[in-house]
Amino acid sequence: MGYELDPWIKEMFIFRKSPETITALRDALKELRNEVRIWLFTTLRDCWTCRETEKLVETIEEVAPPKRVKVFKLVRERDSDVFRFMSIDRVPTIVLADGAIRYIGMPAGEELKGFVETIVRIGTEDVGLSKTTVDKLAEISERIVIDVIVTPPCPYCPYAAFLANMFAYASKRFGKGTIVSRIIEAFENPDIADAYGVTTVPVIAINGRVVFVGPPSEEMLLMALLREVG
Repeated sequence: MGYELDPWIKEMFIFRKSPETITALRDALKELRNEVRIWLFTTLRDCWTCRETEKLVETIEEVAPPKRVKVFKLVRERDSDVFRFMSIDRVPTIVLADGAIRYIGMPAGEELKGFVETIVRIGTEDVGLSKTTVDKLAEISERIVIDVIVTPPCPYCPYAAFLANMFAYASKRFGKGTIVSRIIEAFENPDIADAYGVTTVPVIAINGRVVFVGPPSEEMLLMALLREVG
C-alpha cells in the first residue's frame, strides 16, 4: 500500500461536528440502555488522527442519552503504566467491551457506521448472532485474535469489522472471553497492512494468518475460528 495519501483520503479522517452528523449519531444511539465505556489511548506528540478521534468519541459521549456512554482518555506521556497493562503500542487506539474489541486507528469514513453500531449492540446487549454461533463461540477456550484490515472509503469493511466485533463481544459476554477483535486502519498502520500483504480490503486474519479477503458470512467466519482451535 502507498504511504502518501491523496487529499480526498485525508479528508475522510477529519471529523466534522455538523448538525447532520449530530442528528444521525443521536438517532443511532437513542436505544442505548446500559453504559458503554470507551477507552481512548492517545498522545500529546505527533499523531495526525489522534485529535480527530478524540473529537469523535467525545461527540458520541455528548449526544448519547445521559450516562449511557463514558469516555476515558489515556495519554501515553501521562498514563504509560495503563498502556503497558493493556498492551497498547499504537495511537490512537480505542478499546471497547473491557478489551475484547480494539480499534487501532480512527474509525473514519465508512468505518464509522460499524463503530457506532458496535457501541449500540454493547449498550443494548444484543450480539445479533444466531444461537448456534453464540453457543459455539462460548465453548472456545483458546485465545483467538481476529484482525480486520480496513480503510475509510471501503463500503464492505464496516460489515466485516462489525461481525468480528460481535464474535469477540459474544465470547466476552457468554463465554470465556478468549476472542479479541482488532480493527486496524491501513492508512494509519501501513506496516501492518504490508505485513499481511494487503492490496484490497477488507482483509481478515486469524491469529496472524489471512483467511478472508472480502467480508465473510457469519457461518464462514465461525467455521474459520473452529478450524483454528481444531
